[in-house]
Amino acid sequence: MHIVIMGCGRVGSMLARGLESRGHSTAVIDSNPDAFRRLGPAYAGLTVTGMGFDRGVLVSAGIERADAFAAVSSGDNSNIIAARVAREVFTVENVVARIYDPRRAEVYERLGIPTVATVPWAADQMLRRLLPAGSEPAWRDPSGRLRLDNAYTPFAWVGRTVADLEADTGVRVAFITRLGTGQQVTGATVIQEGDYLSMFLVAAEADDVLEALAAGPGEDH
Repeated sequence: MHIVIMGCGRVGSMLARGLESRGHSTAVIDSNPDAFRRLGPAYAGLTVTGMGFDRGVLVSAGIERADAFAAVSSGDNSNIIAARVAREVFTVENVVARIYDPRRAEVYERLGIPTVATVPWAADQMLRRLLPAGSEPAWRDPSGRLRLDNAYTPFAWVGRTVADLEADTGVRVAFITRLGTGQQVTGATVIQEGDYLSMFLVAAEADDVLEALAAGPGEDH
């Protein structure tokens, strides 16, 4: 994957190094060229000086071939503007923005921009949300048999029930995060666009389970 990161503060630099260590290519944008020192001498990705919502700057960072975009600068407004440009102008599907004001989270979620906050937690959550489902389980039990995965619900499941999803995929949905708020679910819970699933599954079956999740409901529903 190629991932563009706006902001080279603590979160941005941690995120870039974490992604690079996993074999992904990255480009980091910051208006202050001195900020790139945080990346360290071993960093091999691109660094682009400029504003992360400037189209020319984004193109220089490889946004046209990007699989994901993370806006983690120090400004909420800059982050949301850049995230919307990445999604709406360059059609990057996987976009995440960091925010400092939690009161804005619901607004951003309604715009279709997932948000996270705080430094170590933010870097970890950015990694989990930017990378494909299944590449970074959130938790494994000590035996290694079970794992907890987090993923945005594929659009094909919108309007279906949790019971439908569990029956077709083999997961057990623990809870969902909707508009930034965790919610308990029952089998009758209807899935909505933007729902973030937290689900238990058997580790040995993860590839098949996540493939079934991505494929959508079966014809019998």
